[in-house]
Amino acid sequence: MMRMAIYSVKSGDTLWSISQKTGVSIQTIRRVNGLVSEALVPGLGLYIPDQGLPERFYQVRSGDTFWTIAQRFNTRVETLIQANPQIQPNRLRGGERLRILTPNKFRMDTLGFVDAFSPTSFLRMIDQIAPHLTYLAIFTYSFRSDGTLIPVDDARLISESRRYGVKPLMVLSNLVGATFVPELAEQVIVNENVRRTLIQNVVRTLGEKGYAGVSIDFEFVPPNRRNEFTNFLRELKEAMGERILHINAHAKTADNPTNRLVGFLDYRAIGRVVDIMAVMTIDYGFSKGPPDPIAPTWWVEQVINYAISQVNRRKLMIGIPLYGYDWRLPYTPNTVADTLSANRAQNLAIRNRVSIQYDWDLESPWYQYQQEDVWHRVWFEDIRSLVAKYRLVEIYNLLGVTYWQLGFAFPQNWAYLEKNIELLTR
Repeated sequence: MMRMAIYSVKSGDTLWSISQKTGVSIQTIRRVNGLVSEALVPGLGLYIPDQGLPERFYQVRSGDTFWTIAQRFNTRVETLIQANPQIQPNRLRGGERLRILTPNKFRMDTLGFVDAFSPTSFLRMIDQIAPHLTYLAIFTYSFRSDGTLIPVDDARLISESRRYGVKPLMVLSNLVGATFVPELAEQVIVNENVRRTLIQNVVRTLGEKGYAGVSIDFEFVPPNRRNEFTNFLRELKEAMGERILHINAHAKTADNPTNRLVGFLDYRAIGRVVDIMAVMTIDYGFSKGPPDPIAPTWWVEQVINYAISQVNRRKLMIGIPLYGYDWRLPYTPNTVADTLSANRAQNLAIRNRVSIQYDWDLESPWYQYQQEDVWHRVWFEDIRSLVAKYRLVEIYNLLGVTYWQLGFAFPQNWAYLEKNIELLTR
């Protein structure tokens, strides 16, 4: 009987034949992969939750042997060899990456964002998701130019968070309607009185509602307000005391102080102030741009390498997208792709009976389909691209990951966490 965690569907496969190969029931395969029928398409990535050991990842260092690695991970040399058939045991080279099967699960923290204005989908899946969250970031409080808060209906989300032992975080952003407003952020952070008012209102709300901390999501702050933004974070953290200050920072691979998107983010200075910094390794391919992978691994790794050169890696999280984009072809500038959950993207390919391609260089799945004489291209995430990102988290010894956002169904993710990951803090 074949043992595996991930199976790529081949032409002629059926759920029955895969079940026979793996010893996992058809019902279980359907459930953990969110399949709405028994139909399959070639290239579909399936997660197969077998009874084997949890998997972890390790990058070989100078002087390592299979024996020393096996000792470190509480496993056997034979198990290492079986899990890494491409590696020559007696010729380990520094930088090689190994898959480790061990009873000791990888430990990390997780943070999931929930849209407070449309939480129904998340609440429907909460039993599946909440056991795998350290923090629930409730999106989003905004504010007025006088520093007063624009409240949200967050009582149930806070209550549910606490019921599952998840720490609720209050997201504070410069979002007005559906737009991040640079002028609003600038007005507040440069005016001492308004800044003080906003901070006082935030701290009061934390206490009144029982939040464990704040998750900052300021976007498009003018680059020339870089120092003022860091100072705002510093004053906020001082006022919050022991509560958690988490910030979401747009991804970058080098500093660019004049860039309108990331110029205001001084990674090094911010990293000294906050408790947790999440780099938003999502939307490399974004809805208002041309078709591209959402989070190709090479780019995610470049972002990580820059971030750890500026910030303590044990403060760092990376973003994981739970969604995909559907572009019409040929791409026309100023058009917007449709957003769909990773699970819906997978099932859309099945419904249209088109093969899914997996780009191993980008570590991202995609496909094309035709509807009413219009061709579409879909880039999304699946279990293969997901595991590629978890591999980077462990290899670089980061604190963990964030998920945008929990209303997007991605059952493969939660099943993978159940088998392989323990929360670092609860």
